[in-house]
Amino acid sequence: MKILISNDDGYFSPGINALIKALEGLCEVVVVAPETNHSGTSSALTLNRPLCVRKLHDNYFIVNGTPADCIHIALTHLLDYKPDLVLSGINNGANMGEDVIYSGTVAAAREANIFNISSMAFSLVEKGWKHIDSAAIIVREIVEKQMKYKILEPYLLNINIPNCAYKNITSILSTRLGKRFKAEPPLKIKTPYGEEVYWIGKSGLPDDISIGTDFHAISNNSVSITPLIQDFTKHDQVVNINYWIHK
Repeated sequence: MKILISNDDGYFSPGINALIKALEGLCEVVVVAPETNHSGTSSALTLNRPLCVRKLHDNYFIVNGTPADCIHIALTHLLDYKPDLVLSGINNGANMGEDVIYSGTVAAAREANIFNISSMAFSLVEKGWKHIDSAAIIVREIVEKQMKYKILEPYLLNINIPNCAYKNITSILSTRLGKRFKAEPPLKIKTPYGEEVYWIGKSGLPDDISIGTDFHAISNNSVSITPLIQDFTKHDQVVNINYWIHK
Protein backbone atom coordinates (compact mmCIF):
# COMPACT_ATOMS: atom_id res chain seq x y z
CA MET A 1 0.00 0.00 0.00
CA LYS A 2 1.28 3.47 -0.93
CA ILE A 3 0.34 6.46 1.21
CA LEU A 4 0.93 10.17 0.55
CA ILE A 5 1.27 12.38 3.64
CA SER A 6 0.97 16.13 4.15
CA ASN A 7 -0.17 18.60 6.82
CA ASP A 8 -0.69 22.32 7.44
CA ASP A 9 1.61 22.88 10.43
CA GLY A 10 4.75 22.45 8.34
CA TYR A 11 7.24 19.64 7.76
CA PHE A 12 8.96 20.32 11.10
CA SER A 13 5.79 19.67 13.12
CA PRO A 14 5.77 16.91 15.77
CA GLY A 15 2.38 15.92 14.37
CA ILE A 16 3.54 14.93 10.90
CA ASN A 17 6.59 13.18 12.31
CA ALA A 18 4.37 11.16 14.66
CA LEU A 19 2.13 10.29 11.71
CA ILE A 20 5.08 9.05 9.67
CA LYS A 21 6.38 6.98 12.58
CA ALA A 22 2.92 5.48 13.18
CA LEU A 23 2.96 3.96 9.70
CA GLU A 24 6.41 2.35 9.93
CA GLY A 25 6.38 -1.21 8.60
CA LEU A 26 2.79 -0.86 7.44
CA CYS A 27 3.10 0.74 4.02
CA GLU A 28 5.23 2.77 1.63
CA VAL A 29 5.14 6.46 2.54
CA VAL A 30 5.85 9.63 0.56
CA VAL A 31 5.74 13.02 2.29
CA VAL A 32 5.02 16.30 0.51
CA ALA A 33 4.60 18.97 3.19
CA PRO A 34 4.57 22.77 3.50
CA GLU A 35 7.82 24.53 4.31
CA THR A 36 6.10 26.69 6.94
CA ASN A 37 2.90 26.74 8.97
CA HIS A 38 -0.20 27.27 6.81
CA SER A 39 -2.98 26.86 9.36
CA GLY A 40 -6.27 28.36 8.24
CA THR A 41 -5.43 28.53 4.53
CA SER A 42 -8.28 26.21 3.57
CA SER A 43 -8.03 24.99 -0.05
CA ALA A 44 -6.03 27.94 -1.36
CA LEU A 45 -3.73 27.29 -4.30
CA THR A 46 -0.77 29.63 -4.83
CA LEU A 47 -1.28 31.38 -8.18
CA ASN A 48 0.57 34.69 -7.69
CA ARG A 49 4.11 33.29 -7.60
CA PRO A 50 6.01 30.14 -8.56
CA LEU A 51 6.45 27.33 -6.07
CA CYS A 52 9.75 25.80 -5.02
CA VAL A 53 9.92 22.06 -4.33
CA ARG A 54 12.91 20.79 -2.35
CA LYS A 55 13.79 17.15 -1.81
CA LEU A 56 14.76 16.76 1.83
CA HIS A 57 15.63 13.08 1.37
CA ASP A 58 14.20 10.00 -0.33
CA ASN A 59 10.40 10.19 -0.49
CA TYR A 60 10.30 13.48 1.44
CA PHE A 61 9.59 16.79 -0.30
CA ILE A 62 9.07 20.34 1.01
CA VAL A 63 6.98 22.94 -0.84
CA ASN A 64 6.91 26.68 -0.10
CA GLY A 65 3.15 26.70 -0.51
CA THR A 66 -0.14 25.67 1.02
CA PRO A 67 -1.30 22.16 1.97
CA ALA A 68 -3.49 22.09 -1.14
CA ASP A 69 -0.44 23.11 -3.22
CA CYS A 70 1.49 20.18 -1.77
CA ILE A 71 -1.13 17.58 -2.66
CA HIS A 72 -1.85 19.14 -6.05
CA ILE A 73 1.81 19.14 -7.08
CA ALA A 74 2.33 15.64 -5.70
CA LEU A 75 -0.58 14.17 -7.65
CA THR A 76 -0.03 16.08 -10.89
CA HIS A 77 3.77 15.97 -11.06
CA LEU A 78 5.91 14.49 -8.30
CA LEU A 79 4.37 11.02 -8.15
CA ASP A 80 4.32 8.71 -11.16
CA TYR A 81 1.58 6.59 -9.55
CA LYS A 82 -1.76 7.12 -7.83
CA PRO A 83 -1.45 6.61 -4.05
CA ASP A 84 -3.87 4.25 -2.36
CA LEU A 85 -4.53 6.71 0.44
CA VAL A 86 -3.69 10.30 1.44
CA LEU A 87 -3.29 11.28 5.09
CA SER A 88 -3.08 14.82 6.47
CA GLY A 89 -1.94 15.77 9.97
CA ILE A 90 -1.62 15.16 12.78
CA ASN A 91 -2.88 18.72 13.33
CA ASN A 92 -2.06 20.77 16.42
CA GLY A 93 -5.62 21.44 17.58
CA ALA A 94 -9.17 20.41 16.75
CA ASN A 95 -10.90 20.66 13.38
CA MET A 96 -14.56 20.28 14.32
CA GLY A 97 -17.76 21.92 13.16
CA GLU A 98 -17.12 24.93 10.92
CA ASP A 99 -13.36 24.49 11.41
CA VAL A 100 -13.36 22.16 8.40
CA ILE A 101 -14.08 25.14 6.10
CA TYR A 102 -10.91 26.97 7.13
CA SER A 103 -8.61 24.07 7.96
CA GLY A 104 -5.52 23.50 5.87
CA THR A 105 -5.31 20.00 7.32
CA VAL A 106 -8.75 19.12 6.00
CA ALA A 107 -7.99 20.93 2.73
CA ALA A 108 -5.04 18.65 1.98
CA ALA A 109 -7.31 15.63 2.36
CA ARG A 110 -10.02 17.37 0.32
CA GLU A 111 -7.59 18.08 -2.52
CA ALA A 112 -6.71 14.40 -2.71
CA ASN A 113 -10.37 13.46 -2.75
CA ILE A 114 -10.90 15.76 -5.74
CA PHE A 115 -8.54 13.38 -7.55
CA ASN A 116 -10.77 10.46 -6.50
CA ILE A 117 -8.37 9.25 -3.83
CA SER A 118 -9.52 8.22 -0.36
CA SER A 119 -8.17 10.54 2.30
CA MET A 120 -8.17 11.20 6.03
CA ALA A 121 -7.45 14.37 8.00
CA PHE A 122 -6.22 13.77 11.57
CA SER A 123 -6.34 16.37 14.34
CA LEU A 124 -5.32 16.17 18.00
CA VAL A 125 -7.84 18.19 20.00
CA GLU A 126 -6.37 21.07 22.07
CA LYS A 127 -3.07 22.78 21.38
CA GLY A 128 0.17 21.14 22.38
CA TRP A 129 1.48 17.64 21.86
CA LYS A 130 1.07 16.10 25.32
CA HIS A 131 -0.64 12.96 24.01
CA ILE A 132 0.68 12.81 20.45
CA ASP A 133 1.85 9.21 21.04
CA SER A 134 -1.73 8.24 21.86
CA ALA A 135 -2.94 9.93 18.68
CA ALA A 136 -0.35 8.05 16.64
CA ILE A 137 -1.66 4.72 17.96
CA ILE A 138 -5.19 5.70 16.89
CA VAL A 139 -3.93 6.67 13.43
CA ARG A 140 -2.32 3.28 12.94
CA GLU A 141 -5.42 1.44 14.16
CA ILE A 142 -7.68 3.34 11.75
CA VAL A 143 -5.35 2.85 8.78
CA GLU A 144 -5.06 -0.87 9.55
CA LYS A 145 -8.85 -1.17 9.62
CA GLN A 146 -9.06 0.68 6.30
CA MET A 147 -6.56 -1.74 4.78
CA LYS A 148 -8.59 -4.71 6.01
CA TYR A 149 -12.04 -3.44 5.01
CA LYS A 150 -11.51 -1.80 1.64
CA ILE A 151 -14.12 0.79 0.66
CA LEU A 152 -14.62 1.05 -3.10
CA GLU A 153 -15.93 4.63 -3.28
CA PRO A 154 -13.24 7.25 -2.50
CA TYR A 155 -14.00 8.79 0.89
CA LEU A 156 -12.98 11.93 2.77
CA LEU A 157 -12.81 11.50 6.55
CA ASN A 158 -12.27 14.20 9.15
CA ILE A 159 -10.89 12.56 12.29
CA ASN A 160 -10.47 14.26 15.67
CA ILE A 161 -8.63 12.53 18.50
CA PRO A 162 -9.04 13.43 22.21
CA ASN A 163 -5.94 14.87 23.84
CA CYS A 164 -5.71 12.17 26.49
CA ALA A 165 -3.82 8.99 27.26
CA TYR A 166 -4.63 6.06 25.00
CA LYS A 167 -6.06 4.06 27.90
CA ASN A 168 -8.61 6.83 28.52
CA ILE A 169 -10.00 6.87 24.97
CA THR A 170 -13.47 5.36 25.29
CA SER A 171 -14.41 4.54 21.69
CA ILE A 172 -14.20 5.46 18.01
CA LEU A 173 -17.46 6.93 16.70
CA SER A 174 -18.85 7.91 13.31
CA THR A 175 -20.23 11.44 13.72
CA ARG A 176 -21.63 14.51 12.00
CA LEU A 177 -20.25 18.02 12.21
CA GLY A 178 -21.41 20.08 15.17
CA LYS A 179 -21.61 23.88 15.21
CA ARG A 180 -19.81 26.70 16.97
CA PHE A 181 -20.98 30.06 18.24
CA LYS A 182 -19.63 32.99 16.22
CA ALA A 183 -15.92 33.70 16.51
CA GLU A 184 -14.49 36.15 19.01
CA PRO A 185 -13.77 39.72 17.77
CA PRO A 186 -10.32 40.39 16.29
CA LEU A 187 -7.58 41.63 18.57
CA LYS A 188 -6.51 45.17 17.65
CA ILE A 189 -2.95 46.23 18.37
CA LYS A 190 -0.60 48.97 17.18
CA THR A 191 2.70 48.53 15.38
CA PRO A 192 5.80 50.41 16.60
CA TYR A 193 4.88 52.97 13.92
CA GLY A 194 1.41 53.56 15.35
CA GLU A 195 -0.49 51.67 12.66
CA GLU A 196 -3.52 49.70 13.81
CA VAL A 197 -3.39 46.00 12.87
CA TYR A 198 -5.56 43.03 13.73
CA TRP A 199 -5.18 39.41 14.77
CA ILE A 200 -8.15 37.24 13.80
CA GLY A 201 -10.11 36.27 16.93
CA LYS A 202 -10.39 32.79 18.38
CA SER A 203 -12.95 30.31 17.09
CA GLY A 204 -16.32 30.35 18.81
CA LEU A 205 -17.14 27.89 21.57
CA PRO A 206 -19.15 24.77 20.70
CA ASP A 207 -22.86 25.42 20.15
CA ASP A 208 -24.38 22.21 18.76
CA ILE A 209 -22.89 19.50 20.97
CA SER A 210 -25.82 17.09 20.77
CA ILE A 211 -25.38 13.32 20.62
CA GLY A 212 -23.96 12.28 17.28
CA THR A 213 -21.79 15.36 16.75
CA ASP A 214 -18.02 15.52 16.70
CA PHE A 215 -18.09 17.84 19.72
CA HIS A 216 -20.14 15.37 21.76
CA ALA A 217 -17.84 12.48 20.89
CA ILE A 218 -14.73 14.41 21.91
CA SER A 219 -16.35 15.58 25.16
CA ASN A 220 -16.68 11.91 26.08
CA ASN A 221 -13.08 11.07 25.14
CA SER A 222 -14.17 9.29 21.96
CA VAL A 223 -12.42 9.57 18.61
CA SER A 224 -14.68 11.34 16.11
CA ILE A 225 -14.77 10.26 12.45
CA THR A 226 -16.90 12.51 10.23
CA PRO A 227 -17.37 11.64 6.54
CA LEU A 228 -17.33 14.79 4.39
CA ILE A 229 -18.52 15.52 0.83
CA GLN A 230 -17.23 17.76 -1.95
CA ASP A 231 -20.63 18.83 -3.27
CA PHE A 232 -21.63 22.20 -1.78
CA THR A 233 -24.95 22.23 -3.66
CA LYS A 234 -28.10 22.75 -1.55
CA HIS A 235 -30.08 20.33 -3.68
CA ASP A 236 -33.48 20.90 -2.07
CA GLN A 237 -33.35 24.60 -3.08
CA VAL A 238 -32.57 24.11 -6.79
CA VAL A 239 -36.23 23.83 -7.82
CA ASN A 240 -37.32 26.77 -5.66
CA ILE A 241 -34.64 29.04 -7.12
CA ASN A 242 -35.65 28.07 -10.65
CA TYR A 243 -39.22 28.98 -9.72
CA TRP A 244 -38.64 32.52 -8.40
CA ILE A 245 -35.79 33.51 -10.71
CA HIS A 246 -38.01 32.98 -13.77
CA LYS A 247 -41.08 34.73 -12.37
